[in-house]
Amino acid sequence: MFAICLIVLLVSVIILLWRVYLGPTLYDRVIAVNSIGTLAVLIIGVVGFLTERPDFLDIALLYALINFIGTIAVLKFFRYKMVDAGQTITNQKSGVYDDG
Repeated sequence: MFAICLIVLLVSVIILLWRVYLGPTLYDRVIAVNSIGTLAVLIIGVVGFLTERPDFLDIALLYALINFIGTIAVLKFFRYKMVDAGQTITNQKSGVYDDG
């Protein structure tokens, strides 16, 4: 039963990889990569259950947290073209970032 679940999850990852390749916009690709990360969390949980190792759930939770923070960071970077947009002002003539 769980082997079938694992196969379905792997097929879902393949479909999402196709979405990453064909995504018409950048945000479609980011959401597809985030979904692949979520499916990876599910795959880690299923493999942990199949191998009777409950400590895989801790790894899955940590990976889910890293996946969420990474997605937010990537979306913020593509929106502002820098990671720390609140602190930095751009000089329009020279293109140099000024902290003052």
